[in-house]
Amino acid sequence: MLLSLQPRGEASRAMLWCSPLLAALLTLLSGALLFALLGHPPLETLKVLLVDPLGDLYGVSELLVKALPILLCALGLAVVYNARIWNIGAEGQLLIGALAGSALAVNIIDWDSRWALVLTLLLGTLGGAAWAGLCAWLKTAFNANEILTSIMLNYIALNLLLFAVHGPLKDPEGFNFPESAMFGDATRLPELIEGLRVHGGFYFALLALVVVWVLLQKSFLGFQIKVLGLDRRAAGFVGFRDKKLVWIALLISGGLAGLAGVAEVTGPIGQLVPQVSPGYGYAAITVAFLGRLNPIGIVFASLLMALLYLGGENAQMAANLPQSITQLFQGMVLFFLLACDVLILYRPRLKLWARKPQLVSAKEEPAT
Repeated sequence: MLLSLQPRGEASRAMLWCSPLLAALLTLLSGALLFALLGHPPLETLKVLLVDPLGDLYGVSELLVKALPILLCALGLAVVYNARIWNIGAEGQLLIGALAGSALAVNIIDWDSRWALVLTLLLGTLGGAAWAGLCAWLKTAFNANEILTSIMLNYIALNLLLFAVHGPLKDPEGFNFPESAMFGDATRLPELIEGLRVHGGFYFALLALVVVWVLLQKSFLGFQIKVLGLDRRAAGFVGFRDKKLVWIALLISGGLAGLAGVAEVTGPIGQLVPQVSPGYGYAAITVAFLGRLNPIGIVFASLLMALLYLGGENAQMAANLPQSITQLFQGMVLFFLLACDVLILYRPRLKLWARKPQLVSAKEEPAT
């Protein structure tokens, strides 16, 4: 190979924390170049994408609505990724949480009890945790790779949701649309500001932020999770039960993703529809790494990702750009983040030529 990577030794923590900012700047520059090649004015288009969506209070509230499910999923992923357990299934766990909570909500539409919402949220959270528990069981019992199992479970979860909205949970009075009936008022999260869609899930996100920060930074359990991620064998030598930690980390991650899903259907949507998530669980993976697996960093990364979702919708209407512009910017952010990390941790070396070993035949060996 003409190019090789050599470790730089101990990486600068300041550079690692500046890497997301550099990745965001490179994404903006690449986006501007792309818009220019497409025939759109770069600065004006970037303004439509990133500034105009926040022009009023309604836009800010929509930013929070988009950020809440991403934040909840990313906080759960921060826990498992600190343990080097690569859960890629937050999207499926979110969908199962929405499905489980909806299955209860459509059957208690007439309830007026305050417990209706509590039970719906609890069932959705447990549904997401149980879906992640399948990955934990497969990993601890059969040593199955959690990357593969969690990805495959995403597709199973999506098809279960589609089956539900086309079958048992389909609204009989919904004019044959694949959606459930609207939930009752007792199972809806309240609006924080009248006339805006930001809802009570905001408090769940704040609570999850505090709990995950305390777990990772101040608790002995969080210390065990980090040690498990640094060296699994060392964790075993000091008496940490790695299988138990795998279960705990995945259940926390799945539970938060399930809470994100059920908060969506009981909050801004109000019913179960196939488009519960436009890819929040996948976006949360980028957010978790962009925030350096730190709860505070994840908050800012979630807001940025939510802005890309809002800006993509705005650019589609105002600048006639394709809907996939959101996924394009998400991909560029992740690509530049990984590229910056590689160059911070490794030094590229160019090999101009490689000397091949010369074989000496038996006839050419000097006489002794």
